[in-house]
Amino acid sequence: MSYPIVILAGGKSSRMGKEKPVLRVGGKPMLLRVYGEASAIGETIIALSRNTPKTRELCLREGVPFVETSGSGYVEDVRWLLREFGPFVSVSADLPFVKASDIGSIAKAFEGRVSLTGVLPLERVPVDVKPVVYRDYAIVGLNAVGDEGEKFFELSNPLLALNVNTPEDLKLAERIARLVGR
Repeated sequence: MSYPIVILAGGKSSRMGKEKPVLRVGGKPMLLRVYGEASAIGETIIALSRNTPKTRELCLREGVPFVETSGSGYVEDVRWLLREFGPFVSVSADLPFVKASDIGSIAKAFEGRVSLTGVLPLERVPVDVKPVVYRDYAIVGLNAVGDEGEKFFELSNPLLALNVNTPEDLKLAERIARLVGR
């Protein structure tokens, strides 16, 4: 069974100070970078909110399907999406270097019940990247959402450790995009 892919793009972007999904990395809005990779795998929809009016405009202009959540917070929005769509694969709009193969690997492993939290072993994290670390893993913004517990799912793409949350992260993403030609 295949599960829908939901790109989470409705956060307040408080550390960045502006809407992250519309910010450009490698000359392209991050949301469109992620959407291009996700839609190559399967049915993909953007989850936005009242917090992201420019993202809504981008989706309308580009013909990208979206749904609006309350924007009350990550947990509330994910719970609403789970009720609305059932189990799904989620990817953050601020993961500019996610690849279709990354999304495909977690989607293939997902059985629809137990959530899979995408992680990277710390030794795979590039030196300049400062990821969220939990239980000796870097937590990345690629997950599969079910309703019966959770387990880690180890990914291999080191650039998944770069979740663009701050202006410094954006500068680093731009440097990487130039280096990798993406």
